[in-house]
Amino acid sequence: MSQMDLPPYATLGQKVWHYAFFVICGLIFFFLIAPILVIIPLSFNAENFFTFTPGMLAFEADAYSLKHYRDFFTNPSWQQALANSVKIAPAATLISVSLGTLAAIGLSQDHVPFRRAIMAILISPMIVPLIISAAGMYFFYSRIGLQGTYLGVVLAHAALGIPFVIITVTATLVGFDRSLTRASASLGANPVTTFFKVQMPLILPGVISGGLFAFITSFDEVVVVLFVGSANQQTLPWQMFTGLREQISPTILAVATILVVISIALLTTVEILRRRSERLRGMSPG
Repeated sequence: MSQMDLPPYATLGQKVWHYAFFVICGLIFFFLIAPILVIIPLSFNAENFFTFTPGMLAFEADAYSLKHYRDFFTNPSWQQALANSVKIAPAATLISVSLGTLAAIGLSQDHVPFRRAIMAILISPMIVPLIISAAGMYFFYSRIGLQGTYLGVVLAHAALGIPFVIITVTATLVGFDRSLTRASASLGANPVTTFFKVQMPLILPGVISGGLFAFITSFDEVVVVLFVGSANQQTLPWQMFTGLREQISPTILAVATILVVISIALLTTVEILRRRSERLRGMSPG
């Protein structure tokens, strides 16, 4: 009997709730996915409208076009915003992965004092409302000369990405066998060699997963960059926000579709790495 089947002794109320549960889950899934399903076909609209034209509804070939995608790849404003995002996101991800991995390994040690309090502080950017963090970064960066600089935006995005790295690496370390590091030390390996030769290969899926989440966070973030950045650091989400506020252009839909495809690819990679990590730890990937 599969998990979808009900036991033969289930009452009428249990049967009703069983099927109602799947209906509710389906409605929630549709509610979450519906905006994406609307945006993608609209990005191929041959007209400069945010609505489905009669030709699109009739599936006429002339009603669909790649003009908005061409505008994205040829418009200097969009290309400059893309270049800024490509510069900032990888740099912020590198810092997040480096600091977040080290923090997770350190906090996984039982002898570290106040490690729960430290962990709470480090993951606080995920809990504190983003507008509050952005305002605090703005006032702090203004005093130390980082407001309106690439370095300031990179550090701000790194601070937002570190919690994701800490959580994923910490989850990977749960099944890590500490006797492996002790065996490495007993054979004469120094801590650096032990980390790169023994520990890192086993926690690498968690590190990469955290890095992908940090990259997505930086690449899609708009609130913090509005506070700590300037016109020279205008990123892709900032350009989209400006386009919605100042000029309604369907090019925004084309950019949104590209970002959705990138996000799906990255999240698929995360899931593959999660399953690989569970196999390495001898757990069922289900």
